[in-house]
Amino acid sequence: MTDTLLTMTSWLAVLAITVSAVLFGQGARAPTRRPSEPGAARARRIGTALSISGPIAVLLLALAVAAMTESWLLVAILAFAAVALVSLAGLVLAPH
Repeated sequence: MTDTLLTMTSWLAVLAITVSAVLFGQGARAPTRRPSEPGAARARRIGTALSISGPIAVLLLALAVAAMTESWLLVAILAFAAVALVSLAGLVLAPH
């Protein structure tokens, strides 16, 4: 019973960080002014897309891996870290 509660709590934490990362990514919009560097506009577009859709993709991939391997707790811990990493990568590429 305790393992089930811990696993459910960890997946709720993964869902919470995913929702917060997506909402934070919604605020990552490309600025209206033109970038000074030629590759900066492309990096911002990639960062914005990564900030918005990346956490959801990580969550879906983690659910698929957990269902196939049946190691729900370990995959939840890794998914939590992966969602944080993907949202930070989007923030670095699109800092606005």
